[in-house]
Amino acid sequence: MADTGKNKRYVKEHAYDPDYPVQHVPREARKSLFSIAMVLLGFTFFSGTMLAGASLGAAYPFSDLLMVLLAGNILLGIYVATLSAIAAKTGLTTVMLARYTLGKYGAKWADLLLGGTQIGWFGVTVAFMAIPFATALNLPDASLPYLMILWGILHGGTAYFGYKGMERLSIASVPLLLILGFWSVGIAISDAGGMSEIIAIEPVETITFAAALTIIVGTFASGGTQAPNWARFAKTTRAAFVAGLLAFFIANALMLLFGAFGGAVYGEPDLAEVLAIQGLAVFGVIFLALNLWTTNDNAAYAFGVAGAEAFDINNKRIFVIIGSAVGIVLAISGIYDFLMPWLSALGTYIPPLGGVIIADFWLIWKGRLPRLEHISFARVRWSGIVSYILGCLAAVFIPGIPPINGIVGAAVAMLILQPLFAKIKGFDHDIDEDAEYI
Repeated sequence: MADTGKNKRYVKEHAYDPDYPVQHVPREARKSLFSIAMVLLGFTFFSGTMLAGASLGAAYPFSDLLMVLLAGNILLGIYVATLSAIAAKTGLTTVMLARYTLGKYGAKWADLLLGGTQIGWFGVTVAFMAIPFATALNLPDASLPYLMILWGILHGGTAYFGYKGMERLSIASVPLLLILGFWSVGIAISDAGGMSEIIAIEPVETITFAAALTIIVGTFASGGTQAPNWARFAKTTRAAFVAGLLAFFIANALMLLFGAFGGAVYGEPDLAEVLAIQGLAVFGVIFLALNLWTTNDNAAYAFGVAGAEAFDINNKRIFVIIGSAVGIVLAISGIYDFLMPWLSALGTYIPPLGGVIIADFWLIWKGRLPRLEHISFARVRWSGIVSYILGCLAAVFIPGIPPINGIVGAAVAMLILQPLFAKIKGFDHDIDEDAEYI
């Protein structure tokens, strides 16, 4: 049965949030392509991605590595760019889009899946910050919990102040991060004796093509599915699509490539450590701080808006605080050690959610959603739930590339199942006859 309450209650003045976590972003609050691109680029500049790049670099000759990175990041980029375009069209976060696709209570699964994974990601990133920082400053291991608390507070603090805080940090950080990355690669090529020496390096590990693509997509499958949280501020769908492609095709590929160079030449994938080896330790510390900060404030923002949707509160800040605290505890407990299994799991179970949202928006809704105030959501939209489950099964059991199998499987299932479930009373939403669409 449909939820009989109208969605006007989500704009309660006493819970007003200028980032509109459970509302459509109004046109007057939209941002430029430059702004959206900077925030998303800052999000994808992450040291953990370089670890994945080093593992791939150890398994493939350089020419083959470029092809693997190209293939994986094209898939990731198109997936994220498509979700970003939907967000700009509707002005909604990922979890609010999930409310249309999965229903009022079904969306709570999206909150748990996306918000929960981002809390874990927050913890991983806090550890990534604290451990090398302690090493760079020659601090004892006993200082690590305190550093994790400090950086967790700082990272969560930017998200607490919303999109504007993240925008300003990213605009200041992204150009410097790019300069340091390319500068370091140039030094690495020189130290190796030229590009020909790097090309001649023989692989020392074996990773299948499907596993490699899973790692590439998995590095930001969860984060990429969250891209609508910021792309919804774009002025046009085209601007959002381009920003998503720039960040998740080009920038993510660069981070993987930086990690591959560092691993091949110095046996060290982390660019901050590589800069220290190259005699640029101060720049390494700067890179580390900015690199991780611009990623982790996005993670905190993501679990903030997931919490706002879960509890129907038009304010993300309390959930940013709670999620940051949990992430810090996870960091202290050692979640850092589970990065690669974590990436593999994200690449399997997160993309089907994005696949079912994409299929629902473009193929079922035909690119137009009724505004929140004109729809009473079904408690559970079973076509979306079952399609997501089938997408996960496709990712796990069908041979090939799990993230792609999951996205395509969920999308195809939604296209087939929605007309069947829509015929069963109470399995779909109630929409006002005079509803306004966006």
